[in-house]
Amino acid sequence: NMPGESGLDLVHYARKAFPDMVVIMVTGVDEPRTIDSAVEAGVYSYMLKPFESRQMLLQVKNALKHQQADVANRRYQEDLEQELAEKIRDIKGSEEKFRAISSSAHDAIIMINDEGKIAFWNEAAERIFGYASEEVIGENLHHLVVPVQYRSLHDKAFPGFRASGRGAAVGKTLELEAIRKGGETFPVEVSLSAAKIEGKWHAIGIVRDITERKLLERQLTQAQKLESIGQLAAGIAHEINTPTQYVGDNTRFLKEGFEDLDRLVAKYQELALVCKEGRGIEEALKQIEETADEIIPAAIEQSLEGVDRVTKIVRAMKEFSHPGGEEKTPTDINKAIENTVTVARNEWKYVADLKTDFDENLPPVPCLPGELNQVILNMIVNAAHAIAGVVGGNRSGEKGTITIRTRKNGAWAEIEIEDTGAGIPEEIQQRIFDPFFTTKEVGRGTGQGLCIAHSVIVEKHGGTIDVESEVGKGTTFMIRLPLED
Repeated sequence: NMPGESGLDLVHYARKAFPDMVVIMVTGVDEPRTIDSAVEAGVYSYMLKPFESRQMLLQVKNALKHQQADVANRRYQEDLEQELAEKIRDIKGSEEKFRAISSSAHDAIIMINDEGKIAFWNEAAERIFGYASEEVIGENLHHLVVPVQYRSLHDKAFPGFRASGRGAAVGKTLELEAIRKGGETFPVEVSLSAAKIEGKWHAIGIVRDITERKLLERQLTQAQKLESIGQLAAGIAHEINTPTQYVGDNTRFLKEGFEDLDRLVAKYQELALVCKEGRGIEEALKQIEETADEIIPAAIEQSLEGVDRVTKIVRAMKEFSHPGGEEKTPTDINKAIENTVTVARNEWKYVADLKTDFDENLPPVPCLPGELNQVILNMIVNAAHAIAGVVGGNRSGEKGTITIRTRKNGAWAEIEIEDTGAGIPEEIQQRIFDPFFTTKEVGRGTGQGLCIAHSVIVEKHGGTIDVESEVGKGTTFMIRLPLED
């Protein structure tokens, strides 16, 4: 305390004259009131005498760091305020640019203020909804263009949006219905965002009329349905072809059978005549027995054979096409292969004889039956195509051979599919499981069959699939499936 002034007076003067100065007060006064006054004056540190020099050095270093941080922060705030002021000055120019851009936009751009009133309405909005800008500015958007069923949702959600700029629809794109000026409802796609303008939350919506897109989607859906129906019809026609042949053959058989029965009736008529005349009865009886033995057993046998064949095809198709589940189930793969062979018969019967060599003691294999069926089908079709390339697809000439074997080998079930086709060159054997790789001519293969087979066997079943092939002799695919899941 010096005459006329004090250290605190000097602090006030220094802080006013040099705002960036940081002050350390060194004093012998240890009074709470003085310390509080020093803090209020902006003193960084308050040191009591006596002190050590290293204490002073530490306080100075810390004070300088504090001063540098304080100056940097203040300059940042000044720069931020300046930038904000510049942006505010540019708002009018930005508004003009925004209006120019929005006027050329194809989609409606609508701004709603914190009271739910329309604050901006571009030319596309006029075209889509039918209202001129001067008709809607200041009006409640939901009362004009939103169907009644959506208005209660808006009334519940808008107060929360007005307070925070948040809502379930903000930042999302929704498909809704809207109303034109004439009362017509139509589908729209709406993207909502929030913007804080002059301290208040505004909603900005970009609205697209998707009437034409919805029409195209319906047309595409209908086209896809027709395509599926066409594919299904083709498959059904193929599958019922053989039973239809049975019906035709059996009808013709019945015709021939009735002709044979006419022969038998004629014999009975002859018997009646000879009985009446009393001559050659034993010979007539013998002829009747021979004719009956010739006609009836053959008729029964052929009819039963036809019924069994139809039943086998239908059962095989049903089991083959069963979708199955997403979890592995114990499966009789011998039966599964037999069903697949039956279903695929039309693919191989003209070019190959198909032989099976099943291990009858093979236990059930945990697998996805539907997907395994598809793998076996792809393999059989590939084998048939390979053989057709050799024999020329001649339906009445030489045939190749497809052989399918199963066996148990330790903890594995093995399936071999062997064909007498052209074989696979060694240089491409490593590529046959690659996606879209095929050696077939254009239009006969997608190159996905073996890729899918590899994925099903290796990735989904934890098994293996390998190939052995020799050009000019044929190919054998070896599939191994674990017996324990």
